[in-house]
Amino acid sequence: MLTNMRARHITNTLLLAVVIGMSLLTPSFAAAPATDQDNVIAAMRTMYVAATHDDLAKFNTVAAPDFYAFDNGRRFTGDALMELIKGAHAAGKVYVWEVTEPEVHIDGDTAWITYTNRGSVQDQSGTKNLSWLESAVLRKVSGSWRIQFFHSTRVPSA
Repeated sequence: MLTNMRARHITNTLLLAVVIGMSLLTPSFAAAPATDQDNVIAAMRTMYVAATHDDLAKFNTVAAPDFYAFDNGRRFTGDALMELIKGAHAAGKVYVWEVTEPEVHIDGDTAWITYTNRGSVQDQSGTKNLSWLESAVLRKVSGSWRIQFFHSTRVPSA
């Protein structure tokens, strides 16, 4: 009887050790790695660098092929959005965009980001500081985060 109890105790102890060991080896999905969050923010910043320089090729490195945006009360494809910005540049406008206070949420190969874009628009009349509330949905494709949807709403001046 004592031998059976001792064997059962050893078996239970070993089973508990295996369960604890396996739980330590199982990855946690509660929080995404900081690198993914950083890469989502970097994709948004790259979009603005591309737009600043009218660089459609650079824009396409972070935009998904089926990218679209809601901006200025309209829906735009990536090419149409870049053309709009290029036209504004040709008319003498200079934009400064900055991703501030980003909040990134990741669920597998899908991420969404919200942030305040604090920047300015300069034209012949001067420089006006502006802010936009923005959000985007990104999809991870072959290890890279690509912007699938982008939305921008201008914050009214106080």
